[in-house]
Amino acid sequence: MDVLIIVVIVLGILAVVAGLSTRVIKQYERGLVFRFGKIQGEPRGPGLAPIVPFVDRLKKINMQIVTMPIPAQDGITRDNVTVSVDAVVYFRVIDPVLAAVNVQNYPFAVSQVAQTSLRSVIGKSELDDLLSNRERLNQGLELMIDSPALDWGIHIDRVEIKDVSLPEAMKRSMSRQAEAERERRARVISAEGELQASEKLSQAAAAMADTPGALQLRLLETIVSVAAEKNSTLVLPFPVELLRFLERNSPPLVESSGSAASIPVPASTPTPQVADDAPRIAPVSKAG
Repeated sequence: MDVLIIVVIVLGILAVVAGLSTRVIKQYERGLVFRFGKIQGEPRGPGLAPIVPFVDRLKKINMQIVTMPIPAQDGITRDNVTVSVDAVVYFRVIDPVLAAVNVQNYPFAVSQVAQTSLRSVIGKSELDDLLSNRERLNQGLELMIDSPALDWGIHIDRVEIKDVSLPEAMKRSMSRQAEAERERRARVISAEGELQASEKLSQAAAAMADTPGALQLRLLETIVSVAAEKNSTLVLPFPVELLRFLERNSPPLVESSGSAASIPVPASTPTPQVADDAPRIAPVSKAG
């Protein structure tokens, strides 16, 4: 009985020692063994990592890509416009030893460097660059953050500017500017269309002037197109040249000589005669 108790106690002690002397490292982690405060050997890979109980201390470093949002930073651009810009940073640990030894809290350090770098980029850029040329700004921001992060064993994979917030007055000004630009383009397009139409009409007029019959054909075509719409009224244009020809070749209807006007009487019109037996009325004079 005593032997059985001793065996159980020994097995329990062995289990406790085994639990204290082994650690489990996951696939996406690396383990650093500190013995009396000093790193021992290379980082441990995934699996069981044996350590010396009460002597060694194992620190795990996550090797996954970390997505860190950068809070919105208020700044003034180079063209004196107040904006608020936020971004997101993607980074990962490439050297667990440097990440554990050279910096106390590498996520916080990366966050602070990203915020200061974003403020610097805002001050060096113009508003149009922040709105339309973000790729170049992202690359510059990535280089600014990655430069100090390399000493911490951190690699910046990607930096993206998420949103650029503008004041309401600036939004209204940009809206009016865009509206004016669209109106200008519409007027330019309309003017170009009028110019092209006038050129084509000039060519058509020159062609019709060389061939007078073309004008008559065009007139007939217009009449046919108007009559095809089932209109009750048909407007027939009359050539002005024909009116001028008739005006030049027709005799004048009224001739004026002095102050009296005489109307010519056709020769075929008979002159009325007064009969001899018709009563005559003598003029009556009133005595003074």
